[in-house]
Amino acid sequence: MHRYQILIEYIGTNFIGWQTQSKGKSIQKLIQIHLSKLLLQKIDLVGSGRTDAGVHAIEQSAHFDSINKIKNLSKFLKSINHFINKKGISILNIKKKKLSFHARFSAKERIYKYVISNRASKPSLEKERVWHIINKLDINLMKKGAKKLLGKNDFSTFRSSSCNAKSPIKTIKSIKIRSTKGRIELQFKSQSFLQKQVRSMVGCLKYLAEKKWDLKKFEFVFKSKKRILCAPPAPAEGLFLEKVIY
Repeated sequence: MHRYQILIEYIGTNFIGWQTQSKGKSIQKLIQIHLSKLLLQKIDLVGSGRTDAGVHAIEQSAHFDSINKIKNLSKFLKSINHFINKKGISILNIKKKKLSFHARFSAKERIYKYVISNRASKPSLEKERVWHIINKLDINLMKKGAKKLLGKNDFSTFRSSSCNAKSPIKTIKSIKIRSTKGRIELQFKSQSFLQKQVRSMVGCLKYLAEKKWDLKKFEFVFKSKKRILCAPPAPAEGLFLEKVIY
């Protein structure tokens, strides 16, 4: 048996998410179908984690096992991309790995990026790739709120009701916020995240930056561990899985 890791870029707009489901188009299922056809065997693709419907990936990571060794990886990469590029998916790289490698369980860090367009006019070039917010956001307040989220905490407030994680305890290693000409990028780094955690955190940071909440209210909501107090989650269209580190 031979194990391969693939790095994947995709536009999530027209998909139900990464994970294969009984109905709808998923990224995982589409890639599996074409891998199976090329390798003439049933392929099960294992991702580093799920991304929800509408969420994009700059570099998702996944692995699969093949009975036969792929002799020419460069040629194989071109072949698989020929079938999936038109669907908004690209395989950036393919690497031969040891059988001990696991796309999900071997991951040491996951990095997500959220992009906000903070201006009066709707974006055209980045349509469905950013969250368009007209109200002026206070970046300094947003950064102060982000500091409250760092470290090991109970993130129940930001946890989706359908989340299957065993524990709400996660450790946020870093949050970086950059703002240039009305474009705001928030980068979150952790070993793993709860379902909709990043989008929920961004939603609450937006309330803070709009001054709907002050820092005291933001911290109270976070520490309450009550999902019902959370601000509406940021839309999926601004979220990108940026990188998985092993």
